[in-house]
Amino acid sequence: MVEVERVLTVRHPLDEVVRYLADFSHAEMWDPGTVTCERLGGGTVSVGTEWRNVSEFRGRRTELRYRLVRWVPDRLTFVGRNKTATSTDDMRFEEHAGVTRLTYRAHVDFHGLARLAGPLLQREFERLGDQVSERLPRAVDHALGTPPPQGDRRL
Repeated sequence: MVEVERVLTVRHPLDEVVRYLADFSHAEMWDPGTVTCERLGGGTVSVGTEWRNVSEFRGRRTELRYRLVRWVPDRLTFVGRNKTATSTDDMRFEEHAGVTRLTYRAHVDFHGLARLAGPLLQREFERLGDQVSERLPRAVDHALGTPPPQGDRRL
């Protein structure tokens, strides 16, 4: 098992941030490991929507099928599975004066023999978590428009 948590600030209203991140295909923009992330099926994004995610980690590509399992106003949860691992991306949101605080937690459970490698991979997942902290706010700004400067607002 590997778990990484980061708290980020995004200078956009909570509902806009949640709506953008609910479409997991946008992971191509903010997740440094994601090579492609293709939505499966049509219609609007809702609980049950699935994506085919191809990621690269340590020079190897792997495919997971992700499903949106929770979408409430202040939380999104995606679960991705393949024969080697189950990956859960959980995002919790709080808004203060039009600025959104996002607590992002990635949890990976490895299956079979891969379970032995889990503890050895923690450092690399921490590095990926740092990269998500940098890329995700920029991806949101790019998609929603760069907000005007608000001074040094801390949550």
